[in-house]
Amino acid sequence: MRILITNDDGIDAPGLRVLDAIASEIAGPSGEVWTVAPAFEQSGVGHCISYTHPTLLSEFGPRKFATEGSPADCVLAAIHNVMRDAPPDLVLSGVNRGNNAGQNVLYSGTIGATIEAALQGLPAIALSQFYGPENNALDDPFEAAARHGADTVRALLDQGLWDTDGYRLFYNVNFPPCPASQVKGRRIVAQGWREDTAFGVEPHRAPSGRMFLWVKGGPQHVPSGPNTDVTANLDGYISVTPLRCDLTAHDTLSDLKARLDT
Repeated sequence: MRILITNDDGIDAPGLRVLDAIASEIAGPSGEVWTVAPAFEQSGVGHCISYTHPTLLSEFGPRKFATEGSPADCVLAAIHNVMRDAPPDLVLSGVNRGNNAGQNVLYSGTIGATIEAALQGLPAIALSQFYGPENNALDDPFEAAARHGADTVRALLDQGLWDTDGYRLFYNVNFPPCPASQVKGRRIVAQGWREDTAFGVEPHRAPSGRMFLWVKGGPQHVPSGPNTDVTANLDGYISVTPLRCDLTAHDTLSDLKARLDT
């Protein structure tokens, strides 16, 4: 198996080393792991692509490349340049430093890479490590992801649903904010909604008198309701959420047709 790994924390991020170990275990001795990751941190860029300017691609070593672009750029670079003669069989993105659950899904560059992979017709899984008081102080805060990552990916490959056309399924995995030994299991759940955690800005005035705005988020340890990702993570479970790029609100179509079709 040929596996492409990428992330949004940058090519030197510790979570990418964790993902490399996970991917190497999945690929096996006869497989290959290729890295195409951002040259610097790209958190919060979502599914951004560098459409209006070129992207520098640099080779760091055998099967290891960096782009001065977004995670989605990395997937494009891999599929259409770096690995164009033999595209990957699987794209893994992460392991993100911090959760990509609830509303974070919509901002995440980690998710953005899997969106692009799915749009390009490839199986894709995003992996993120929730941070909290129980794992912040560990020697390895990624312990839960490192211990349970390969088994989770293998379970999805062997037993998950994978379609082959249209807006393909891809998966969002979040590991709970606890030591690996305290992980209770795995739960298939919906994307949640955290109350009162919307992004905002904090203004600061520079000595020059110019105003600068820092974007800031809200509390992360807020449950998101039953059978959803954040709640599962806070309860000690690995959350697995199937996603699609189709943003249509299908539940409203019939009602809106009755109201507005002419």
